[in-house]
Amino acid sequence: MTGDLMGERVKIGVIGAGSWGTTLADLLAKKGHEVTLWAYEAELVADMRTGRENSMYLPGIRLADNLAFTGSLVDAVRGKDLLLFVVPSQALRSVLKETIAHISPESIIVSASKGIEVGTLKLVSQIYEELLPPALYRRFAVLSGPSFAREVAAEMPTAVVAAAEDDVVAKKVQDVFTCGFFRVYTNGDVTGVELGGAVKNVIAIAAGIADGLGFGCNTRAALITRGLAEIARLGLALGAKGETFAGLAGMGDLVLTCTGDLSRNRTVGIQLGQGRLLADILGEMRMVAEGVKTTESTCLLAQRLGVEMPIASKVHEILYADRPARTAVMELMTRDLKAEGY
Repeated sequence: MTGDLMGERVKIGVIGAGSWGTTLADLLAKKGHEVTLWAYEAELVADMRTGRENSMYLPGIRLADNLAFTGSLVDAVRGKDLLLFVVPSQALRSVLKETIAHISPESIIVSASKGIEVGTLKLVSQIYEELLPPALYRRFAVLSGPSFAREVAAEMPTAVVAAAEDDVVAKKVQDVFTCGFFRVYTNGDVTGVELGGAVKNVIAIAAGIADGLGFGCNTRAALITRGLAEIARLGLALGAKGETFAGLAGMGDLVLTCTGDLSRNRTVGIQLGQGRLLADILGEMRMVAEGVKTTESTCLLAQRLGVEMPIASKVHEILYADRPARTAVMELMTRDLKAEGY
């Protein structure tokens, strides 16, 4: 095990074989790192070993020949220089508890999960801070930004952010992940970067609802802009830096998720706007739409902090109180008039 990961071959464990975890594992393996990808489903592990393809979550993409697969969490984390966790935010606590005893104290921990934990209302970084030993948490970073997995897997130019309290850690993550088509910037605002990645999914559901109702570009632009104001208000209340939300992890990820056809959260919104029931929509989805659970935790967190988030509140009413989508939009448009701003 080495204390400096700059410019060298790194032993990496990737925890979570959804589309994003698989894509990042493949990218890292193709860079020449020694990568092991953990999947929960035993049949998926077997299929990836034999077919070199994640047919469940990333069909049609051939995976690197040097990428290894395992169904054992212990094997995935033990002896690794860097661990990348890409599990749904609501499952993170249980997975992390199962792995902590086997993580090397010299490992760098990178989170690519996006969400706010239901119940505790903790950000992903706060879950790590609660569970990890202090020395290991100092080696923690968040990876976020506008990045559809399938486009990265197809090696389309993409830019994201690695955020860590320790700039040395952020730069190490930047070095490990950056390649010719995947550019990583560093940032010291962990709270802002991860909050932008979490709450943009809520606003993306709203944008999808507007699309499903047949509204146009004017409506989408208004939702994106005022949605960003809501994210920034919540972030500032949590101690984040305002400028973070003008960057890749804020505006960048929000625009992508609110406009892109590959966005799972926007897709949920479109179908809600078209009148379908949430349970039916989710029942047909293989991959997780994080924004559904994050809407609940975001609204509760905003209430706790006294932060006004009208768009998020209306999405919550549509998801959990059967509020008609068109009614909710009209209620947003007829709120008391005010000056623009945070």
